[in-house]
Amino acid sequence: MPRGFGLWSRGSRDCEETAVHDHRRLGRELDLFDTDPLIGAGLPYWLPDGAVVRHALEEYIRGEERRAGYRHVYSPVLGKRELYEISGHWSHYSDDMFPPMDLGGEQVVLRPSLCPHHALIYRSRGRSYRDLPLRMAELGGMYRAELSGVLGGLTRVRAIQLNDAHIFCTIEQVADEAAEALAMIGRAYEAMGIVPARHRLSLPGPGGKYVAAPELWDRSTALLTEVLERAGLEYERAEGEAAFYGPKIDVQVADGAGRESTLSTVQVDFHQPEQFGLEYVGRDGGRHRPVMVHRSIIGSVERAVAYLVERHGGAFPAWLAPRQIAVLPVSDTELPVAEAVVRRCAELGLRAEVADPVRGSLGARVREARLVPYQAVVGPKEAANGEVALRLRDGRRLDPLPVDEALSRIAASVGACCTDLWDSHGGS
Repeated sequence: MPRGFGLWSRGSRDCEETAVHDHRRLGRELDLFDTDPLIGAGLPYWLPDGAVVRHALEEYIRGEERRAGYRHVYSPVLGKRELYEISGHWSHYSDDMFPPMDLGGEQVVLRPSLCPHHALIYRSRGRSYRDLPLRMAELGGMYRAELSGVLGGLTRVRAIQLNDAHIFCTIEQVADEAAEALAMIGRAYEAMGIVPARHRLSLPGPGGKYVAAPELWDRSTALLTEVLERAGLEYERAEGEAAFYGPKIDVQVADGAGRESTLSTVQVDFHQPEQFGLEYVGRDGGRHRPVMVHRSIIGSVERAVAYLVERHGGAFPAWLAPRQIAVLPVSDTELPVAEAVVRRCAELGLRAEVADPVRGSLGARVREARLVPYQAVVGPKEAANGEVALRLRDGRRLDPLPVDEALSRIAASVGACCTDLWDSHGGS
């Protein structure tokens, strides 16, 4: 078990009532991530258990996107400076970008965003109205030149893995596409056990950091307002929080101290399609400009995991937990049976390990594994009958069940990506 595993025993329900969990401390105690001065500030590395959480989250998002009709792409983390001059990032965002690198007589830049690359992928082929909406998604790396004084844990980093997508569509399709993106965010939050603090309509403010296109800003704002009101969501208007190219819906979350951050966004962009000359052939045979809807379901993987650590105090929903099942043989006699249970878990795609009697008494091992969603106790009677006695992290104890039945029901619950540990037919 990782360092300090027994120190944080509260489940997610208790987390709402307890003091603030600091993901930086918990991340190290639970062996999720760490840093090293030789790698550099703002560049954390993921340890095996943290990588499990990250992979589970990424695979959930990819699966949801595939079901929603998104096509996944990969694009380079570098681009020529000219690319970001065209997109507008260089003139409006260069203070947050790393300096250009000279390469073969050209200047290349670590990208601060994925959208210019996706615009070029769209532009690389002829497009018809029959192709729209074209939903393009990527879990891709990007980089921000954050100042050393603001770096911390996973929430402010210099290398970011972003859950990003861009929907290229007609003006008539924008509201429906943005509304479905907002619904996807709601479903993901339910799966992760997250309750939004509020929804914010982020608008431009005074100053020159926004592209000058009043008519396009008005159209974008009207579309996003329609989406929020159609969804029946209360929202607040916030001047000065828009992206430089357009307004956005920000889904805000709050930590235990009440500090807010943006986790998910939906944005409408008329600017970049114009800058990159994006087109599609309409029903009338003429050339038309698509609209670009930016959407991120969980934002950056780093910030999402940081929030989940603090929200759940390390007691992740079962589908995200580094270890989903701790198998506890009462004595060495049951150890071979416990090991067979772990092998069966692996066959079902479940993450399990044996809590060996060498670690201490059964009670001590139960306490040590309090953050694990399921504990499967194997005593003499269970070993003889091919059963396990399940203890759930929320305190419930179930009657002994045949191993395959118990594990298949756990696998079904995990596969559903929900926060419930046991289905409604699972007994007390």
